[in-house]
Amino acid sequence: MGIEVDPKYGGTGSTFFSNILVIEELAKVDPSVSIVCDIQNTLINALFMRLGTEQQKDTYLPRLCKDMVGSFCLSEAGSGSDAFSLKTTAQKNKDYYVINGSKMWISNSEQAGVFLVMANADVSAGYRGITCFIVPKDTEGFHIGKKEDKMGLRASSTCSLSFDNVKVPESSVLGQVGQGYKYAIGMLNEGRIGIAAQMLGLAQGCFDQTIPYTKQRIQFGKRIFDFQGMQHQISHVATQLEAARLLTYNAARLREAGRPFKKEACMAKYFVSEMAVMTTSKCLEWMGGVGFTKDYPIEKYYRMSRLGTIYEGTSNIQLSTIAKFIDQEY
Repeated sequence: MGIEVDPKYGGTGSTFFSNILVIEELAKVDPSVSIVCDIQNTLINALFMRLGTEQQKDTYLPRLCKDMVGSFCLSEAGSGSDAFSLKTTAQKNKDYYVINGSKMWISNSEQAGVFLVMANADVSAGYRGITCFIVPKDTEGFHIGKKEDKMGLRASSTCSLSFDNVKVPESSVLGQVGQGYKYAIGMLNEGRIGIAAQMLGLAQGCFDQTIPYTKQRIQFGKRIFDFQGMQHQISHVATQLEAARLLTYNAARLREAGRPFKKEACMAKYFVSEMAVMTTSKCLEWMGGVGFTKDYPIEKYYRMSRLGTIYEGTSNIQLSTIAKFIDQEY
């Protein structure tokens, strides 16, 4: 939970690419566990390391590496893909801010001990008033709603949050006032690589659970793996998996090298999440009737894959962003 964090704060002091590998490997077994690790490392820890004062780092990073989960709070009922139309406000009063509003679809919220909340500190400035605030779980006026009853990723909590005159000191601002929109964009760009890694691991895990069954199941006197129609489908999916892995690793490599990576991150997130839906669907078909039961994990992978095309930017948002880069290049 502290892969890139400096060892002086209790972290591993490793790399962004290591983050991606950990997320991928965890997702092969359970993407719900993977997303907890993903958000902690690519969003929460990264924001504290880059923007935090020494006091903020000393207060939170050691605990985030040891016994505390963090939660990133951006989405609202009326601001999903249009993230910067958020309505949560933070009104300055002397040396403190008063936060009012609500958030929806907030991951890790049931377990989190600290929340990084995007709120508008200057409504007249539009999205340029958005600021990031550190809000501890036990802050008065802050309430966590019920856990959403989701189709998949059920072991990962997703809740609504409400802020009723939540008073936080001026020292709770993370980074600079009015720069929250820039921080959010930057983190989401990197977070897309994390989601790509999660969906890659999910698809690979499902594939790994399915292929042995196709080699054991006998129909018409031979393994179903030996039918040419099956072999062609399996080979197609295996090729898609490898292409997805290379897209994800390339985006992570560019990010780690300090080179432009936003287009590649969008491409990876788009391609891998769509590939995961296709892979899990085919695996369920190959398993036949038992794939549709809860006796095997295939239906679980299938349910969990659906979210990949939705969160951290829908597939259509990724395509629109990719098109903007292409427009600039030609």
